[in-house]
Amino acid sequence: MELPRIVEHSPWARIARWNLKQPNVAMVLGKTIHLSGVTREQFLREPSWVAHEMCHIRQVQERGLLRFLWEYLVESARVGYYANRFEVEAREAGARDAAHYAALLAVPLPDGPGRGGSEQASAGHNRPDVVV
Repeated sequence: MELPRIVEHSPWARIARWNLKQPNVAMVLGKTIHLSGVTREQFLREPSWVAHEMCHIRQVQERGLLRFLWEYLVESARVGYYANRFEVEAREAGARDAAHYAALLAVPLPDGPGRGGSEQASAGHNRPDVVV
């Protein structure tokens, strides 16, 4: 498996982190994962988070950037971040695919909320993401 480009200390993710008032943010811009408040190594040790962001990259690839952006923004305006179908799908992928990414990344699958098992904890409460 080849990982996408990962940008640490991204100014875009920093803006999102500041707006969301969160300690860390992962954010997909096209085919790149942007991080703020978390290092590449820390991010890659969270297989459910990796799976979540990889789902967003796949969503962008399937629709194309402009179409995805439009659909994501309309959906967010209509139902909010948590109920956004793209976020729901990414949370499900995080839970479903965490063990797969743990094996590929050769990291243990952590126990506890937000580590592939809990919908509530994987909902972005502990580690929000922004997709653009």
